[in-house]
Amino acid sequence: MKLGKYLGEVRGELKKATWPWDPKEKGLKRYKQLIDSTVVVLIAMVLLGAFVATIDFAMRNTMDFLTSGF
Repeated sequence: MKLGKYLGEVRGELKKATWPWDPKEKGLKRYKQLIDSTVVVLIAMVLLGAFVATIDFAMRNTMDFLTSGF
């Protein structure tokens, strides 16, 4: 009984949601916004990872230099 009520509420909430595609489009064009957003997120992750790795490398070499007694 509880499961049926839960699934009914889930269905009602999903009908309220807005989806990032136009239902009239066909094929991959339908998911253009979704694909574009995914590409932006992946590029941001790569750039942030490169930034963190660069800062980590620089700080490690600086600390090694300072602790080695010049």
